[in-house]
Amino acid sequence: MKVLLIGSGGREHALAWKIAQSPLLDALYAAPGNPGIADHATLVELNVEDHAAVIAFAKEKAIDFVVIGPEAPLVAGLADDLRAAGIATFGPSKAAAQLEGSKGFTKDLCARYDIPTGAYQRFKSAEPAKDYVRAQGAPIVIKADGLAAGKGVTVAMTEAEALAAIDDCFDGAFGAAGAEVVVEAFLDGEEASFFCLSDGKTALALATAQDHKRVGDGDTGPNTGGMGAYSPAPVMTATMVERTMKEIIEPTISGMAKDGNPFSGVFFAGLMITAKGPELIEYNVRFGDPECQVLMMRLKSDLLPILYATVTGTLDRVDAEWRDEAALTVVLASKGYPGAYDKNTPIAHIPEASEEAKVFHAGTALKDDRLVATGGRVLNVTALGKTVTEAQAHAYALADRVEWENGFCRRDIGWQAVAREKV
Repeated sequence: MKVLLIGSGGREHALAWKIAQSPLLDALYAAPGNPGIADHATLVELNVEDHAAVIAFAKEKAIDFVVIGPEAPLVAGLADDLRAAGIATFGPSKAAAQLEGSKGFTKDLCARYDIPTGAYQRFKSAEPAKDYVRAQGAPIVIKADGLAAGKGVTVAMTEAEALAAIDDCFDGAFGAAGAEVVVEAFLDGEEASFFCLSDGKTALALATAQDHKRVGDGDTGPNTGGMGAYSPAPVMTATMVERTMKEIIEPTISGMAKDGNPFSGVFFAGLMITAKGPELIEYNVRFGDPECQVLMMRLKSDLLPILYATVTGTLDRVDAEWRDEAALTVVLASKGYPGAYDKNTPIAHIPEASEEAKVFHAGTALKDDRLVATGGRVLNVTALGKTVTEAQAHAYALADRVEWENGFCRRDIGWQAVAREKV
């Protein structure tokens, strides 16, 4: 099978690494890819916003299967255009990708089909949103409706913080994503990420993870795209997984089909485990980043036939087998992230991978044959261990061997699971 992978981040490096292990694979291309992905795939200079160019390349190389990694091409309808050209593609349609592309769309779906989530209101201007905040009080959550690279959400602990977040959205801090704002109730509990494949009718539960959104140790500082993650998440017990499938995933699949937007691809459900049980914070319609990195380290099964079954409506014929070990990833970011940071800073050394540990590239490039950091989140140092505590020790030992003067990381990834394991 000839496969084209769309994307250039740490998630796509993890997917490329896993797809490259498949005995079904004849050739793997990646557009645009990164220097780490180049170890597993032929990189292609394609503008993925030019759907005609992507289709032309796929036809020229007789690509059998396209895997779309990031959310922006999905929300822009790339999967629809590829499928219309007769090319099997992993990823939801533009209509179904609204689950991530519009927070309001998802909240309305939850309201229609009794999917547990926080109470909310949608606003197209600042003053009514502020009036609602004043009436509800804090803590409260302010979300830019559209795609904001993981940064359009403010968990406001004070009314003043909430009002400022509303101004940020309507003043253009998140571009078009902030043209509408969703204000929702603060959910108290422990966050978890749940991943599940759907072919439109069948659901295949994958695995759980826990992300660390805030930039600083102790979950302090501003939100980011994710500073690290581990899998599995102990809070997601077998009972909690079963409830998530029955109360959240299955009603979403049937509701999307009923509304004429059948969902094919991966559900990434951001959950809050409250006293009442699992409640949906938000949906993403692609693998998480950096959660994908820990999932791929733990997946024993061949990924390629599982993704292909999702596309061909045969998900009921495959299964996913997982390693018992925990996996943990630490994000090395450019100093200053998520604010302003220097670009093209040199990375002098990345340690060799082993079966138990690997460094995935997220925001790197080659300039004059030197590896440089081009993004905010740059490397994902990922390791396995018998426990989260052991995986954490392995990951930080590997991270400390990376030679990059402009890099920094949180030193407490996995702290909740480590604390549980000590007890």
